[in-house]
Amino acid sequence: MHKTLLTALLAAGLSTAATAQKSALGAAKPYSAAGRQVQVYTTASGTPQRLAAGSKLTFQQVGQPLETQPTVFVDPTHTFQTLLGIGGALTDASAETFAKLPKALQQEFLQAYFSPSNGIGYTLARTNIASCDFSSGSYTYVQDNDKELKTFSVKHDEQYRIPFIKQAIQAAGGKLPLYVSPWSPPAWMKDNNSLLQGGKLKPEFRQAWANHYVKFIQAYEKLGMPVWGLTVQNEPMAKQKWESCIFTAEEERDFVKNFLGPTLKKGGMGGKKLIGWDHNRDLMFQRASTLFDDPEASQYYWGLGFHWYETWTGSAMQFDNLRRVHETYPEKNLVFTEGCVENFQLAKVQDWTLGERYGNSMINDFNAGTVAWTDWNVLLDETGGPNHVGNFCYAPVIGDTRSGKLIYTNSYYYIGHFSKFIRPGAKRVAVTSSRDVLQATAFLNTDGKVAVVVMNQTEKEQPFQLWIKGQAAQTTSPAHSIMTMVVN
Repeated sequence: MHKTLLTALLAAGLSTAATAQKSALGAAKPYSAAGRQVQVYTTASGTPQRLAAGSKLTFQQVGQPLETQPTVFVDPTHTFQTLLGIGGALTDASAETFAKLPKALQQEFLQAYFSPSNGIGYTLARTNIASCDFSSGSYTYVQDNDKELKTFSVKHDEQYRIPFIKQAIQAAGGKLPLYVSPWSPPAWMKDNNSLLQGGKLKPEFRQAWANHYVKFIQAYEKLGMPVWGLTVQNEPMAKQKWESCIFTAEEERDFVKNFLGPTLKKGGMGGKKLIGWDHNRDLMFQRASTLFDDPEASQYYWGLGFHWYETWTGSAMQFDNLRRVHETYPEKNLVFTEGCVENFQLAKVQDWTLGERYGNSMINDFNAGTVAWTDWNVLLDETGGPNHVGNFCYAPVIGDTRSGKLIYTNSYYYIGHFSKFIRPGAKRVAVTSSRDVLQATAFLNTDGKVAVVVMNQTEKEQPFQLWIKGQAAQTTSPAHSIMTMVVN
């Protein structure tokens, strides 16, 4: 073939491919910050500022920044994943603590979490299928050896958890997407004959266990709590002293492919979002590749859930593993399904590092492609429980049942810097920082407002400019602070 013709054909092909790619991504809409104002909200250590609104900033034309000018760059014309929601877990422990609070405090609590105007506007929730460590004791929904699940009943949950979830839904405006997770099948379905200490699902009960998920979802929905999605198994590689069950990657894949996936579909629940893994970032790529490289199994999975407890090994949070999963399986959704700070001490509820752990995780998780983020217990008591195995932890809000008071840790405010200002339907946009002390993420909300979250974990304040396409607004990030800058 003539060299000139070959060159022309190649160029045409590349041009067509580029055009198709641009079309698929959507043409970038022009954006100008000129004339816009920025409302800044700040939470800072050593100050009374908690989601505090400050003075408004204005943009000035500045052009090319210098290396000596610390800058957070935002480009709202480049968008990434769409946010589904931010929320927390409505566990037995949270429900029991809530029930012990005076009525006025219950209402304050519900407003604090679920009102977008008077609180931090949670838009997502998780709950446990049967008992977990954050239950007052172990329980199941079926009698022993009832393979047909004829005795199935969620009556246990009607005392505390179901009324609590219903009030949360109401406080959220009548809609609160809920997903559900099992900690263990009934003991008689397992090879160790115990709800606790790991063990595995016996092969002969795989169908009965798959039916159990459907029964639970049907029961909750019949009682007025729509279920948006489910995870296959909480922490499937952890043998815990509490409710737990081991699934290797291959075991989870085959259970979903041959039992759970088809059973959900047959039960009219093929539209429920099925989430795999639901454990730490350390092993998540190996799990993702095993589940998603099998087309028969992959068709049932909507996404992969992850926790932040890989730190128990002494490791830092492994955000790179998250990025590897996202870039390898971009069509699957990443959901942060659980995180909390462990080893509760009432004397340390105002420790500033509690919130900074949340801020660090949320910024990096979102920047790696995460579409939804769920904290663990929304409420615990003054012991960091109730918990039937002594695994006491922190929650963003502590209900002191002795004095009848609510204690708001700074975790509550740090989460609020995201959940209050980045709403469902928001698209993450490009953001970078010219200083590593300024961690940042940014989202374009459906109302056109851009929310930029900037965190500073150092002992020093850091002046910087928020720069959008040649326009910049000057501000300062205080020491040990988190800011949300809303560009109107």
